[in-house]
Amino acid sequence: MEYRVLGRTGIKVSAIGIGGEGFENKSYKECEALIDYSIHKGINFFDLYNSNPIVRSYLGQALSKYPRSSYVIEGHLCSTWDQGQYRRTRDSNEVVNAFEDLLIRTQFGYVDVGMIHYVDEQKDYDKIFYGEIIQYAKELKAKGIIKSLGISTHNTDIAFRAVESGIIDVVLFSINAAYDMLPPIEDVDILFEESTFINRTYEGIDPKRDKLYQTSQNAGVALTVMKGYGAGTLLSDKESPFEKALTPVQCLHYCLTRPAVASVIVGASNIDQIRAATDYVTASPKEKDYCEILANAPKSSFRGHCMYCGHCAPCSKKIDIAAVNKYLDLALIQEDVPETLKNHYNLLDHQANECIECGNCIKSCPFGVNIINKMEQAVKLFGQ
Repeated sequence: MEYRVLGRTGIKVSAIGIGGEGFENKSYKECEALIDYSIHKGINFFDLYNSNPIVRSYLGQALSKYPRSSYVIEGHLCSTWDQGQYRRTRDSNEVVNAFEDLLIRTQFGYVDVGMIHYVDEQKDYDKIFYGEIIQYAKELKAKGIIKSLGISTHNTDIAFRAVESGIIDVVLFSINAAYDMLPPIEDVDILFEESTFINRTYEGIDPKRDKLYQTSQNAGVALTVMKGYGAGTLLSDKESPFEKALTPVQCLHYCLTRPAVASVIVGASNIDQIRAATDYVTASPKEKDYCEILANAPKSSFRGHCMYCGHCAPCSKKIDIAAVNKYLDLALIQEDVPETLKNHYNLLDHQANECIECGNCIKSCPFGVNIINKMEQAVKLFGQ
């Protein structure tokens, strides 16, 4: 395994980390097998956003056989369990109770990176960093209960603010070859915009994202990566914007060659997926090379594929059609719909079941997407 220093924290982490999502809906033995195999392959870095009490208990038990100093935990604040479901929270009492529950159930003793969970909007950032939550996080750090402070975001502007705050040591950020073409956004799940591919040859990344990586490197702020596979889209010939699948190794190499990146957090629900990620360590330069696929990406072959451009608006029932399509597309390429994705969908003001099939959106869509069919799929998948 390759190990990297987590920025100015001085903590050494494996270049490949494991996320908590793959441990959901599993027995203790299944969770233990994933942990044991990860440790066997040299992985020492685990991101635990999960508020699910069963998952917390299982992971704590599975890791208890190993010395606490031998693994690194990126544990999230602001993730709570509410009536059997994950929920993001900004209520200070809920934040405290949920984090104390994390420590009790896992018996970690401390968390190496205290990660403020899922901050994508400016007003949300302000509420956290000028309120009780950041004060609580600082108190935990002062007591040694968390060793460093982090924030998770998909928004470049939020990441910049975090880096420049001087408070944040680690940013968990969404990085992959497709996302890097996009400008700063507050919409968590935008994948591709039509303008990204028009009159453009892939030569680099969006200038602001490039600057973020460089700024983080210079400031000693480490980047840990989520969505390195683009939620699976980049692994599919059909779903990839490049119309040719990248391998897990190529995706990982792209992320790990960005400045300031210390580790890519991989969502793995079985041993084969962990093995596919750790193959990166022994892969040849040719196997890692992703340049040919990106350089030969088509510019505008997206007929029938939603680009989330918003031309379908306005909807007569006020449904955010682009958002529904984003969440649907992300869900369809995964074996199980993650709780976080369900949460994003449920937070929409209007869901797909409100569609009256008027067809106005289809007439306006420049890509010929059968939007009524997409709404029907969303209802079946998300239940509303």
